[in-house]
Amino acid sequence: MRISKLLSTSALVTGLALFSGAAAAEESVEVLHWWTSGGEAAALNVLKEDLEQAGVTWQDMPVAGGGGEQAMTALRARVTSGNPPTAVQMLGFDILDWAKQGVVADLNALAAKEGWEKVVPPALQAFSKHDGKWLAAPVNVHSTNWVWANKKIFDELGLKQPTSWDELIAALDKIKGAGYVAVAHGGQPWQEATIFDAVVVATGGPEFYKKAFIDLDPAALNSDTMVQAFDRMTTLRSYVDDNFSGRDWNLASAMVIEGKAGVQFMGDWAKGEFLNAGQKPGEDFLCFRFPGTQGTVTFNSDQFVMFTVGDDRRAAQEKLASAIMTPSFQVAFNKIKGSVPARTDADGSGLDACGQQGMKELAEASTKGTLFGSMAHGHAAPAAVKLATYDVITAHFNGEMDSQTAAQELANAVEGAK
Repeated sequence: MRISKLLSTSALVTGLALFSGAAAAEESVEVLHWWTSGGEAAALNVLKEDLEQAGVTWQDMPVAGGGGEQAMTALRARVTSGNPPTAVQMLGFDILDWAKQGVVADLNALAAKEGWEKVVPPALQAFSKHDGKWLAAPVNVHSTNWVWANKKIFDELGLKQPTSWDELIAALDKIKGAGYVAVAHGGQPWQEATIFDAVVVATGGPEFYKKAFIDLDPAALNSDTMVQAFDRMTTLRSYVDDNFSGRDWNLASAMVIEGKAGVQFMGDWAKGEFLNAGQKPGEDFLCFRFPGTQGTVTFNSDQFVMFTVGDDRRAAQEKLASAIMTPSFQVAFNKIKGSVPARTDADGSGLDACGQQGMKELAEASTKGTLFGSMAHGHAAPAAVKLATYDVITAHFNGEMDSQTAAQELANAVEGAK
């Protein structure tokens, strides 16, 4: 895609250009991101404070929207106007798409000096680098196949952490029967796709997930196993409350936190909401892998992509990248955010029980070859394919097609989006 095609409207360009005003000061960074919920904002403050201590002023450019789509629209306008931010929060294949535009910075010298190559997992480097050039600093690794549960409800109903699909359904039946919302869910395409990622792994296993969502094998996409996965989504739909449509993910988390709902199926960024509410893992809430996915980790990684800026802004940009990659920052940030460090040498002993579990399982999955980029979060396939899966998954979840049709439509949609 050429940069000239990335322009949304001239009015948007004009309006967003005002964010920058005059040229930024040498020791100043402008950062575009979508971390606007309570837990996310608290985590980001760790980075802001670190930079302030280094004499770098932080210019915030938050663009609300859990999946980052609105942020990418804002970025296109800024780049088209010739005035990109210093750094932009970005995920997966979006990073590689921007790298191909020739508008990102070269961080190779800094990466070599600080030894990033040795401490960042190869699965993350696949997105941090393009054509051998470092262009982004990964700040975390999120795993997406988690369940967050209200411990008081589980204790009240005598429930144990389910480890299989049948045990999960039995638990949800008890929660629903007791008058609680069984599954707290926000009816947005990316949230439904997040659940579907876990359901596909639980239904077909890690190799099936790889064939379907990474290899994009048509036979796997339109298979009996995929039909069964869609059937399971229909089952889960019956445990969601009537007001789920359009609900933001953090509001679904709040339902579990407040004891209105039993569980939420969401990535480990949800933990930041529980912690921000003063709750403790094992005491107030439970964290465990989506039943049937134990041993497999689907992930995404927030990275800050550095854009090409003038020499007067380059020093501050490198300070930002260096600060992000500092082991102490990675631990402090992820302790609040709910994710785990992007560096394998970070000391996770100060993380809570869920964080330590996440680090352990991430390492094990990487070793076993069951660490996979999440389709729902743009780390398994390019954006066009991801969005094509969204349309089918959401249409099926809302009862617009049966499971057999959904599997056929999924295969067709992916083939058309390749």
